[in-house]
Amino acid sequence: MVYTQLVKSQKGLFALLVDPDKYSVDDLIDLSQRAQTAGVDMILLGGSITQASIADTLLTIRRYTSIPIVLFPGNAMQFVPTADAILLLSLISGRNPDFLIGNHVLVSHSLRKSGMEIIPTGYILVESGRVTSVQYMSGTVPIPRDKSDIVVATALAGQQLGLKSIYLEAGSGAELPVSTQIISEVRKCVNLPIIVGGGLRNPEQVKAARNAGASMVVVGNALEKDLGILKDLVSACR
Repeated sequence: MVYTQLVKSQKGLFALLVDPDKYSVDDLIDLSQRAQTAGVDMILLGGSITQASIADTLLTIRRYTSIPIVLFPGNAMQFVPTADAILLLSLISGRNPDFLIGNHVLVSHSLRKSGMEIIPTGYILVESGRVTSVQYMSGTVPIPRDKSDIVVATALAGQQLGLKSIYLEAGSGAELPVSTQIISEVRKCVNLPIIVGGGLRNPEQVKAARNAGASMVVVGNALEKDLGILKDLVSACR
């Protein structure tokens, strides 16, 4: 149970988000080796639209690192049975049935047969200062940044429904990350692991999210532009 064991470690967890469309094979090899050296805890694999092969990307990463690979699927088509685990995301801040339960139904039998660890996760999209890919593709409206009470109530409802993690998401390429106020207020009311992603570009932002109560921070876009900051980001998360 990869995810469960990591969460129980109580350390600040750092996840690297890899969109297969953004990396060549050579870049993936470099990324995997750097991630291993830096002490990345988890590699999340997926994207809003993915044309490249998820399976091939996973195989390449696995050849060069022992880091657990967890699916972060944008839709049911991104499921592959060879990952270590899956964040089974339900977009509980939106009302699009495909992202609440529809895609889950399509992949349910394949998931059962795979035997991989399943982490039912309440995915909450928070306004980030611009329209992000996940907002556009899911057709959902993010919760306004200044409505932390709605974010908290949504996270609390997710916990009461039996979900195992809460993911606070600003969105890929977000102008602003999820605020520390929101993270802190959710942490006070929810006793689940809190994952925070979107708009985190530097060690200071990562450290602030962790100090506010994030169990795990996720960085993707910033590393597509500058892999050299990876080690500093992981250190800040600790």
